[in-house]
Amino acid sequence: MVAHSTGGVVLSLASKRRSIRRYRRDSINIGDVLYAIKAALQAPSGANMQPWRFVVVVDPKMKVRLREVCEEWEKRFHESPTLPAWFREWLRRRGITWRKDFLTDAPVLVAVAAYKKAPYARESTWLAIGYLLLALEERGLASLTYTPPNPRRVAAILGIPEDYTLETIIPVGLPGEDKAKEPRMSLREAVYLDSWGKQLPEGVEG
Repeated sequence: MVAHSTGGVVLSLASKRRSIRRYRRDSINIGDVLYAIKAALQAPSGANMQPWRFVVVVDPKMKVRLREVCEEWEKRFHESPTLPAWFREWLRRRGITWRKDFLTDAPVLVAVAAYKKAPYARESTWLAIGYLLLALEERGLASLTYTPPNPRRVAAILGIPEDYTLETIIPVGLPGEDKAKEPRMSLREAVYLDSWGKQLPEGVEG
């Protein structure tokens, strides 16, 4: 069995996309963000319930409020004595601290919520988020999936009802850092054929 492919648009976008934590404050076209959300709405969902909802935040004062409440809890998390040493070192190597500048620097934030009572609500919503990220990449916009440590508190600020869970806040804008993409597994590392542990034959390419 030999499969060959010359690649395509989706693979190209996925291969280029990076998680960006530093943003330029330049304004962006809100239409590009809405285009990405339109793409997200095409994702499959359990029983076609489409449990996702999106809150697009552009108000600077709202972004400041969100940052303040997120950083309050992030500081507790980063300074907790129970934080595993390996994770503390991982954060240090990447320069990730409790400060979340991207919540005020990025011109647009997209909060994504999932309806709790829908079947497979979380799985379906994250499928939609994947579509959203690739569509933002297509429009030349950087993004990050940031999950606050206090999602209910943040959801309340945004007026999200209690029967929805805040899954992530996605800062969107132009990148303020030239960051290399994190290494990814090869097909032979990640894929088994017919049963667990049985590697793909040599020469098989996606």
